[in-house]
Amino acid sequence: MQETYDRTPAGAPGRLDTAVEILGSNPDYEFVEARPATEEEILRAHGTRTLDSVKEDYDSTRAELLYQMALLAAGGSIQTAEIGVQGEPAFGLVRPPGHHASSDSYWGFCYFNNIAVSLLHLRAKGLIETAYILDFDLHTGDGNINILGDDPSFVIHNPRGNGDKQYLDEVKRSLKAAPDVDIIVASAGFDEYEEDWGGNLSTEAFQEIGQIMSEFAKERCQGRRYGLLEGGYNFEDLGKNVLAFCEGLRS
Repeated sequence: MQETYDRTPAGAPGRLDTAVEILGSNPDYEFVEARPATEEEILRAHGTRTLDSVKEDYDSTRAELLYQMALLAAGGSIQTAEIGVQGEPAFGLVRPPGHHASSDSYWGFCYFNNIAVSLLHLRAKGLIETAYILDFDLHTGDGNINILGDDPSFVIHNPRGNGDKQYLDEVKRSLKAAPDVDIIVASAGFDEYEEDWGGNLSTEAFQEIGQIMSEFAKERCQGRRYGLLEGGYNFEDLGKNVLAFCEGLRS
């Protein structure tokens, strides 16, 4: 079914297999089945134009399945946020990704903005007012910026360091300079990996990013933290990189 309806790198068959296998065999991790987001939840982040466009898509043969998958990714992201806001680290192993989805447009394998949908849900429920978003995907999350960037309640940072040390130092500096917030979240793109498109970061760097986020959360926002999957196209190594980040995030 996936081969018929989604030929993008983000939706290719097998993309999540190693992550499901590695996390599923680890007794420290528990899977939660995603529920679809409601239209009301989507419309906190998007206009009706985007909602209707994803429903109809440009290829009517795949529109219904694509819409349902995008709703599940957004709904699963909300569930991840609801766990994270309670002070328990959580990671949304979802697809399609979301950080290139803007209020009224989408591209880059994204349809609904999972980060924005989840954070605006938390705010609508009175659970947060402010958030720090660390987008460590290879590509700038223009959708995150479009929806949340003009709101002073949200801080968004996309590191651009070259190699582990420079990159991690930039993350640390940004967080040190950040204001106090209610929660820290990651647009977690693993395409910066040294054996992926970015050719930049080691597996150990992803674990340290998670650890840096964990330390920030415990010191500055009552332990509230979570991450959502964005990019990452070395399917064979995606699982170990996700695990490394999650291990850091729960440390």
